Amino acid sequence: MSLSQEFVQNALKEVIDPNTGKDLMATKSARNIKLDGANVSLDVELAYPAKTQIELMKKAVLVRLRQIAGIGEVRVNVASRIVAHSVQRGVKLIPGVKNIIAVASGKGGVGKSTTAVNLALALAAEGAKVGMLDADIYGPSQPTMLGITGSPKSDDGKKLEPMIGHGIQSMSIGFLIDNDTPMVWRGPMVTQALEQLLRDTKWSDLDYLIVDLPPGTGDTQLTLAQKVPVTGAVIVTTPQDIALMDARKGLKMFEKVGIPILGVVENMSIHVCTNCGHAEHIFGQGGAERMCRDYSTEFLGGLPLDIRIREQTDSGKPTVVADPDGALAEIYRKIARRVAVKVAELQKDMSSKFPTIVIQNT
Repeated sequence: MSLSQEFVQNALKEVIDPNTGKDLMATKSARNIKLDGANVSLDVELAYPAKTQIELMKKAVLVRLRQIAGIGEVRVNVASRIVAHSVQRGVKLIPGVKNIIAVASGKGGVGKSTTAVNLALALAAEGAKVGMLDADIYGPSQPTMLGITGSPKSDDGKKLEPMIGHGIQSMSIGFLIDNDTPMVWRGPMVTQALEQLLRDTKWSDLDYLIVDLPPGTGDTQLTLAQKVPVTGAVIVTTPQDIALMDARKGLKMFEKVGIPILGVVENMSIHVCTNCGHAEHIFGQGGAERMCRDYSTEFLGGLPLDIRIREQTDSGKPTVVADPDGALAEIYRKIARRVAVKVAELQKDMSSKFPTIVIQNT
């Protein structure tokens, strides 16, 4: 029996990507399948950053293809390729940024900024080029969380160079003011500052820009929805009913303005006593999952109420970089991969594919 493309493709239909839950043919990840007698070579192109997954995926493909009767040498190349995806109609794109992910919450104090910074660092750990925009003008926290000091420079006198912390690009009003200076600005000044921070920063070839939004559904959130090209939003909450009430409002706001909801992250899901090991649902149980069922969105994952997350983030070394091989960092990486997969499943931005049409009188 001679080897054929059909045999190879049918075998690849049985290789499931654990991050997408789909086979490699369904996601069109298997490409450039070439046969040379009994030898096979192919590329597997993942649409999300997957540095920690590449060898696992390569092994899965090799194991399955080598089960084909009469097959010879098998060569597999696995790599990630992240592209830009569609945003709100009529919103001007940001140079140097492929995808913008807003991290939001209805209520303050639910761990949104901590989730945002660990999500950014987890995407970077998986091989993506990542930026962080601190959109909380009144209470900027990302400079502290990323352990960055000093002020940004401008090489051309027009755009600010982003600050760098743990390998990701960052911009925050916190870099431009003293720590003790309160921002006593009204709404229009805040929204103008947000737009300037976003558009006057010289972002460099970012796959993802994570925007850490202030809590609520006010001026900043509406500015983001109406004037910033957002690919999708992640909602952060706790299991507590009071937090979920506001998280639902935030989710509905993004839906109304046409920004896809990528999913919901639940912080403080459970507390495990460091002395006796007793587990307790201090803020309730299963609230975010019920919310996801009600709104047909994805539950991205839950994080425990753990003192290490707070200590590591306060020290300027968030969990993903402080303990990269730990169980908590793995939860953040799983959430980050799932967010990236959800982005990859959205409609691609094809604006660069179309030629510029110029009409002239002749």
